[in-house]
Amino acid sequence: MTLRVRGLRKEFGARTVLAGIDLDVAAGEFLAVLGANGSGKSTALRCVVGLETPTAGAIEVGGDGVAAMVFQKIHLVGRRSALDNVCAGALGRLPLRRSLTPALFPRALREEAMACLDRVGLADRAAEPARRLSGGQQQRVAIARALCQRATLLLADEPVSALDPKAAEQVVALLAELARDGLAVAAVLHQPALARAHADRIVGLLGGRIDLDAPASAVGDHDVDRLYAPDEHAPDKFSPEPVPAEQEVR
Repeated sequence: MTLRVRGLRKEFGARTVLAGIDLDVAAGEFLAVLGANGSGKSTALRCVVGLETPTAGAIEVGGDGVAAMVFQKIHLVGRRSALDNVCAGALGRLPLRRSLTPALFPRALREEAMACLDRVGLADRAAEPARRLSGGQQQRVAIARALCQRATLLLADEPVSALDPKAAEQVVALLAELARDGLAVAAVLHQPALARAHADRIVGLLGGRIDLDAPASAVGDHDVDRLYAPDEHAPDKFSPEPVPAEQEVR
């Protein structure tokens, strides 16, 4: 099992956001996490990747696995090329002297980053400044950056909420492909139709607890309605602003 979560609790002051959830994600599995704003889904992912400290519970990423996260706000360096942005995924394993500027990135890293760009279908845009790419292309670059972290567990927090329907479909389909290639993938989505079309399994959070855990093919409209009925338009008070890209890399 790539990810094993047991008894995960998270409290912000007197408010309990996660009330003791158990969750597994296997290699080769694409898990979609659904739930109304404030249900705790983004907080759960942030606890797994280490951006929030759980109040209680255990989180295990199997073996020497690496968890990487893709955010709703993409945080690419706009003036840098797509390739340089992907190379940034490896900064945590480079000597300081080789990480100060893209000009010092080793050739082997650039080749690895090119392979990651090719995997997301953007090898032909490697030299393009990130700011010139479409929103969907930028998100695919962010996914390639996560791959360059040599992730075994890929987490995505509402990765398509700012994209048009076609781009959203492409990005979610890409996440499903990466899972079929052997990654463990867990994505928070606000698009139940995309989750049912592409995910292997759907987990639904309601009030900080898991209310649904089923194969995507078995999830019906009534299941989705139950998750979003409480207040689907309420602001998510428990999802802190994502950190800048340079802090994402681990």
